[in-house]
Amino acid sequence: MRNNVLFCLVFLLFSTQIIAQQIAPEKIKEQISIYKNDLRGPYKDIRWFCTDGSLRQPKDPCPDNIGPGNQHARYKDDVEKLAKSNHVYLGQILTNTTNDAFLDVDNDNSRLKQYQIDKYLRAVDNGWVNQKSQFYRGAIQSEDEEAWGINFYKWLLSKDKLLVENYFLIRQSLKDIPHSGDDNLAQLMRSQSKVLSDLYPSFMDLRVKIHAQPEINDIEKVKAFKIKHDAKLSASQIKVLDELLATMTTFFKPIDLVSLQAKASIIKSTTFGETFKNYAIQNNHSNNASDLIQNTAELLTTLRASLLEEKRPLARLQLLDISIVLEDLIFKNAPLWQPETVEQLVSKVCYLGMATAATGYIEQHEWDALNLTLSANKANEATLGELTSVLQNGRSLVEWSSGMVKANYQNEVNTYTAFEPLAYGFIDDKIRGSIALHLGKAVGELGDFIAEESALTNKVLSIPNQSTVRGLNPGYAFGELVVVAGSPDAIEVSSNKIYIFQRPPADLKPIAGIATVSEGNMVSHVQLLARNLGIPNAALSDQNLDDLKPFNGQKVFYAVSNNGNVIIKAEKDMSAEERALFTKTERKSEKIEVPVESIILNESKVLNLRNVNASNSGKICGPKAANLGQLKQMFPEQVVEGLVIPFGIFRDHMNQDMPEQNQSYWQFLEAMFKEATAMEAKGIVEGEIEHYQLRQLETLRAAIKKMPLKADFIDQMEADFKSVLGQDLGAIPVFLRSDTNMEDLKEFTGAGLNLTLFNVVDKTKILEGIKDVWASPYTERSFKWRQKYLLNPENVFPSILVIPSVDVDYSGVLITKGLTSGNDNDLTIAFSRGAGGAVDGQSSETYLLKDDGGLQFLAPSRERFYNSLPITGGTFKKSSTFDKPILNTQNISDIRALAETIRATMSQATNSDYQGAYDVELGFKDNKLWLFQIRPFVENKKALSSTYLQSITPVIDNNKVIALSKKI
Repeated sequence: MRNNVLFCLVFLLFSTQIIAQQIAPEKIKEQISIYKNDLRGPYKDIRWFCTDGSLRQPKDPCPDNIGPGNQHARYKDDVEKLAKSNHVYLGQILTNTTNDAFLDVDNDNSRLKQYQIDKYLRAVDNGWVNQKSQFYRGAIQSEDEEAWGINFYKWLLSKDKLLVENYFLIRQSLKDIPHSGDDNLAQLMRSQSKVLSDLYPSFMDLRVKIHAQPEINDIEKVKAFKIKHDAKLSASQIKVLDELLATMTTFFKPIDLVSLQAKASIIKSTTFGETFKNYAIQNNHSNNASDLIQNTAELLTTLRASLLEEKRPLARLQLLDISIVLEDLIFKNAPLWQPETVEQLVSKVCYLGMATAATGYIEQHEWDALNLTLSANKANEATLGELTSVLQNGRSLVEWSSGMVKANYQNEVNTYTAFEPLAYGFIDDKIRGSIALHLGKAVGELGDFIAEESALTNKVLSIPNQSTVRGLNPGYAFGELVVVAGSPDAIEVSSNKIYIFQRPPADLKPIAGIATVSEGNMVSHVQLLARNLGIPNAALSDQNLDDLKPFNGQKVFYAVSNNGNVIIKAEKDMSAEERALFTKTERKSEKIEVPVESIILNESKVLNLRNVNASNSGKICGPKAANLGQLKQMFPEQVVEGLVIPFGIFRDHMNQDMPEQNQSYWQFLEAMFKEATAMEAKGIVEGEIEHYQLRQLETLRAAIKKMPLKADFIDQMEADFKSVLGQDLGAIPVFLRSDTNMEDLKEFTGAGLNLTLFNVVDKTKILEGIKDVWASPYTERSFKWRQKYLLNPENVFPSILVIPSVDVDYSGVLITKGLTSGNDNDLTIAFSRGAGGAVDGQSSETYLLKDDGGLQFLAPSRERFYNSLPITGGTFKKSSTFDKPILNTQNISDIRALAETIRATMSQATNSDYQGAYDVELGFKDNKLWLFQIRPFVENKKALSSTYLQSITPVIDNNKVIALSKKI
């Protein structure tokens, strides 16, 4: 009996593990294929779901004494299993789903977002998993789904906090969750045009037009297409085309505002209700697109503000439904507003921006920080600088609104794309269905006008709307153009290629040039490396990336000027001057030699951070520990205690015998470099030499990770943990930060190239982590960066900085220079919530703090998740919202004071003649500022002073006066 019980327990445990195991994407893809061809799709059968929780057969309704109940389908067992194992919900039926389960707060509203993605996939793929089951009678009851939707929103909209924090998501959900009988016609129109172009490729040009700039005259174009191709179109293709025409006709039908206002019965007696009534009477059937859009944008802004004043959930639902109709009104009329003068174009940018903010694509505090207007003056004119400021803010708004969509949906889209590639189009569809689409076009037109007036013109192959491309870091490159539309993380990059990414990879290996849609932030490790090494770097739009796809694989010349104009041209179009930039002599002279003559390798004691300062940098430890020790002396209350494992301890351990090699670890490393030199002398190609070195380094790295730590070193660590950090080794979580002699230098930043271990607490993991950090300079990425830019990359020595974890509320980077202004007296700061903020390319809250005391809001955070550091070790992901800024006024004042002290005292305290800017990593916990790192901020002086780059950098007169009445 006892054995049987034991067997059952083991079986149950094993079964639980199977259920918990995630199903692979390929397997899910197979399931979806089966559901598409199944008459019941993802559903098993139909049942009555009675109020008491019982189930009854389809022809046996729930008796009156236990409530009416609802009839709908049950999910197949595999569908339910997928939901449990992967949290993937296919073919969701809303009826009888609990509100909490569907809102799915613990999983960042994943089920709600999946429902929206599912609806998109049904629209673009003929029902998707419900391809045949959409005709499965009784599976889904539309009236029950709508009733559920109304009750869901009554529940959801009673919660002020949820509405404030998730305004964008809640408003978007109304377009997909049935609650009033309305359809998302704009999305349907786009999906039908996509289906038609897939079936009949000749429709592609019209599809692109409908997706990018839908207008009422497109109806006639589609009719003409049907007549022209009538003989070639199949019956099924004609059916889809007729359905598209019907949708377009309904979509572009004029909105009867008076009728809409009359239906808004719940809000009639409110202040907004009266405002809406006056608006409807004034603008009903208006033929003046500019007036209509301006009045509607102002009403939308009033509506968003009124939502929180109104406490009745159904009234809020009515307000949001009105908001969606008004958004459609602006979307349809935006192409009809054709500005003729500069003033009219700036006005269009302003009011489309206002509507974009009011519809939730940016937060209210972000809109308040922008200025899309020109100061009034009697002469009715503006300077080129003032117009450029409007342009930059307009570009920002377009980028931020696109970022809002991605921040809310990217995780779910990534999950679905793994098994259904069509899901990748969901985000693009959301962006194209927003007012931001037309805002982007208007901003592009303003950019084209300013480019003509300033001569700051991009020349990016032959793509349209080039004014949305802007340079970030100056430099030039030549190589194959690689356009990556999806995730960059699995891409194996090459140092002689130029990459166009959606976002920069977290662990970027050497490349020739880069441009990204989501630039992350200007002070991330990737951006700092690009700036330091003169790698040309630019930001561009989603549409720009799509337009560059036809040039994928071509050899191009790429340059970014000091003022940010961008050139990408085909190899055949390069001038003699541009070709001369890539001679071997020119490129080799860019390498840097790291001094190693003063390095001390016989220091075998673990050091107290308090006893280390900047003078020890590159001698007994790396600059990271040396500079933090310096900060500890200057700001003792804002720097944690710490330990430093010097170069000497690493070198001493490397003298041990390496298993199976008949030599020490260090001798193995020396032999590798010696052999590489010999191979080079024999004329062996560079790629083969590098391949040999990487294989040897892989062997070395694996051996270092298994290397025995000496007993006296472990004893020191245990003693110093107790005496310096106040706890036993293994009792408190710490960071282990790699700190080589080849990073944080005046000429080479090396930011983020080597390993930092977050929040390690277990004694064994700390000791194993030390070896992992020692091995990290020999990774392929770290090695390649050193090989490419350093003359003596073999002389790398790692030390380790060990500091207690601080579970900061938010953290980031301070650069004691204005990166966007170019003013050495300004400051640039970027912060994200949680630990490790901004440095890993997160979309961070960024400011320019001006020398005169003002500030400019450069970018909001768009990271939904951040790292918190539990006392038990490791990291824990928490979710955030964007409704409030990260930094408060006091934080910004503290940062200004810190920067002032650093500028005034750092050089003197370190006996240095360095007068440049600093790069500081810091954080706040309960509004207390903590310092984690300081290094010189390194820019590529060669790029900044390049004769060629100066030749393509126009001199701009920002004081040039332009009449606002000037024709565009």
